[in-house]
Amino acid sequence: MQIYLPIAEVSVNAFLLLGLGGMVGILSGMFGVGGGFLMTPLLFFIGIPPAVAVATEANQIVASSFSGVLAHFRRKTVDLKMGTVLLVGGLIGAAFGVVIFNYLKSLGQVDLLVTLCYVVFLGVVGSLMFIESLNALRKSKKGTAAPVARRQRGWIHAMPFKMRFRTSGLYISVIPPVLVGLSVGILSAIMGVGGGFIMVPAMIYLLGMPTKVVVGTSLFQIIFVTAFTTMLHATTNYTVDIVLAVLLLVGGVIGAQIGTVIGARMPAEQLRVLLAALVLVVCGKLALDLLLEPSELYSLGVAGGH
Repeated sequence: MQIYLPIAEVSVNAFLLLGLGGMVGILSGMFGVGGGFLMTPLLFFIGIPPAVAVATEANQIVASSFSGVLAHFRRKTVDLKMGTVLLVGGLIGAAFGVVIFNYLKSLGQVDLLVTLCYVVFLGVVGSLMFIESLNALRKSKKGTAAPVARRQRGWIHAMPFKMRFRTSGLYISVIPPVLVGLSVGILSAIMGVGGGFIMVPAMIYLLGMPTKVVVGTSLFQIIFVTAFTTMLHATTNYTVDIVLAVLLLVGGVIGAQIGTVIGARMPAEQLRVLLAALVLVVCGKLALDLLLEPSELYSLGVAGGH
């Protein structure tokens, strides 16, 4: 069943979009990730223009993060004070990211920038995750426990503007959380991702937050940053395709329920290896698309909207 996407200006099979949404929803339920870093490249592969894919995917992340954060609120695993500090940086970063995005769009270079960002980030994150999860798998087979990350008292504790975060049990400067939020906000605007795959490790290893409050706090910040990003893209670029967003959302909600059930039955180490392998496959496909000669060397289009 072909459906026309008015903003993307392409016809796509509705069941394919529902299937993609469902597949990423399953991954989201299994691995506890927003899935934006996989969904956006998958939309590129089926012919959705990168500018539309980025803006629309940010919209889908709002819904999936909102349902996730409600569960964390019930468990009292959200540090609202830390989330607010991260949010301040995130909103500034998102606004800055949309300015960069719009400038490159006017130059006609935004598709290349988005794809390059994905190749670099997915390559780095996928490789690190793959090495770390293989080590964890090896240790679990030997029966030795993985070492617990120690909280380091380094340069972060020497910085000014300290604040007490009671839920996280921290007394640190607000500068590092603001900078973490800022970088994730820029990524959210340019790549259409929640940024959880960068924010979660940064919160654990850089800020020294306890793991149990990290995911909930990350989701809390992601909701507002991605909502703000979507609004900016919709009002400045007009690149949010509501038909595409609804189809992905329906598939994602159903898939997340299935993924949660599967995730509960599989060992955590195996899940991480699978996710890392998937990230590297998507990265390889994007890199190939950049390097290989396209079938049509020239395409007719209106440059810069003139």
